[in-house]
Amino acid sequence: MKTEQGDQPAASGQGPGSGIAPAGESGSRSVAIAMYCVLLASYAVNAADRQLFPLLAHDVRLQYGFSLSDTGLLTTIFTLGLAVAGLPTGFLLTRFSRKTVLLLGIGIFSTGTALTILATGFPDMLVYLAVTGIGEAMQLTVMIAIAANYFVGYRAAAIGSMNVFFGLGAFSGPIAGGFLLTRYQSWHAPMIAFAVLGYGMIALIALTVRPWFSETHRAADAHADQLGAPTLLNRNTVILTILSVIGGLVFFGFTGMYPTYLREGLHYTPKAAGFVISFYGAGALLSIGGGWLGDRFSPRVVLSSAFFGLSCLGYLCFHGSEAIMPRAILTFLYGAIGSGTIYVNLAAYHVKAVRSNLSSRASGMFVTSVYAAAAAAGYLMGGIAGHAGWALAGEIQISLLCAIAGVLALTLRPARMAL
Repeated sequence: MKTEQGDQPAASGQGPGSGIAPAGESGSRSVAIAMYCVLLASYAVNAADRQLFPLLAHDVRLQYGFSLSDTGLLTTIFTLGLAVAGLPTGFLLTRFSRKTVLLLGIGIFSTGTALTILATGFPDMLVYLAVTGIGEAMQLTVMIAIAANYFVGYRAAAIGSMNVFFGLGAFSGPIAGGFLLTRYQSWHAPMIAFAVLGYGMIALIALTVRPWFSETHRAADAHADQLGAPTLLNRNTVILTILSVIGGLVFFGFTGMYPTYLREGLHYTPKAAGFVISFYGAGALLSIGGGWLGDRFSPRVVLSSAFFGLSCLGYLCFHGSEAIMPRAILTFLYGAIGSGTIYVNLAAYHVKAVRSNLSSRASGMFVTSVYAAAAAAGYLMGGIAGHAGWALAGEIQISLLCAIAGVLALTLRPARMAL
């Protein structure tokens, strides 16, 4: 079912920016926001599902006898699927409706989750977890495209709202996973539960989200649009891509292996580890504020400050007190800066760096650059920790890389972005 070209702007005077719904639709802003909340709820389920496997990795490792580095690869391999599918999804959106691509993505993600429990060893489990990333790439790219096209003047804040719901899922997922793991004494139980929940979200979106909202192609302000680059090959996009690669190594090295560090390095129980790591999601609840900063201040200031701050937090997370509450507070701050500020604004700046007709492809570039690096993040983190200890792994992959990114962010040219 071919649709209008996904990157083409709508005619002037139509769509949400003008406050006028397309003919025949009661497309009020309040109804559109309600439908967007349904999409955000599906993203929360995605986030909860994503946070499950790192929590369960210790139990999977004991059952199958995987090494620490192999276990680390399993916790982040879904990002390889994200990297592979990011750019193709941007092109796919020029051929099919966003809603169709979104529903297919959620279906692929949920099916991959369900199949994981049937794995007989490392190779097929690796494939199933990678497949979940393909589905997530489709869902994430579509949602960034919808946010960027509907909420044109508040792109970073709109993408920030996605991360708020990511935070809700990331906060509730480990807690629910820890509860189900303790109750049923099997890591299969939480995987099955969240796969079924994903299928439920497919039905809800199919019934409630209308094309006049999901397929909006709003015209951006002409003057601002001319500031964006006419091609993806430009200075800002190249720098943002490098920053996204570093971000992928840092964010997913942390979220993929920090739960294993808590359980094996500090000997936390599943419930205690789930409690601490859930605060990463709680920090992501501040994403709208992080997006607001990105909409109001220079990308150089926002990204460099955030990366330097995250560098300090990364060091502290692998040193100091072993008590639960200090760990929870550090994890909360890490989520607020890493997920709530850096991730949100990298996504938004990729879109702002180019003209509106390239918005879907720019969001695909962001997804690919972040998650291509993230695919190796857990393996790298586990490898360093296995040979040199958790402290050095944190210092190199979590702290030092952020400091390098902070310096690189100072070379951005905000005047050439459609801010």
